[in-house]
Amino acid sequence: MGVRDEREKDVDDLFVTSRVSIPLAEIDYIAARSGGPGGQHVNTTSSKVTLLFDLDASPSLTEADKARIREALTGRIGKDGVLRVVSQTSRSQFANKEIALERFAALLREALTPRPPRRKTRATLASKLRRLDDKKRQGERKRQRRDLGD
Repeated sequence: MGVRDEREKDVDDLFVTSRVSIPLAEIDYIAARSGGPGGQHVNTTSSKVTLLFDLDASPSLTEADKARIREALTGRIGKDGVLRVVSQTSRSQFANKEIALERFAALLREALTPRPPRRKTRATLASKLRRLDDKKRQGERKRQRRDLGD
């Protein structure tokens, strides 16, 4: 593999993290007419872009990665196992493709980043005493209100 082949491979891959890259051939796009205001332009051009990525069929991700992505992005993955990212912010289809691709990479990066384990903490003695003092003060207020009604 020569230097030219290496560069061509870089262009054809989307680098998500240092260890995960997805070939652009695994990503599909659907263009549709964008909603909202825009006059004649919005009625004649298909500038809205939906990026489709078949998570289940992807050979570039491990099963552990797929499970982590499925857990983190449940709302964006359909029953068919396809991850969808929609972009319609720009009037240009090309710009919306780029935006959708950036969002897709950011979503995967976020989903694949391991979460630090939660450290159990205890309430301090001072915080417990403050809480009890507040409860006593509130109870005293209520007792005073009740006594005024007699």
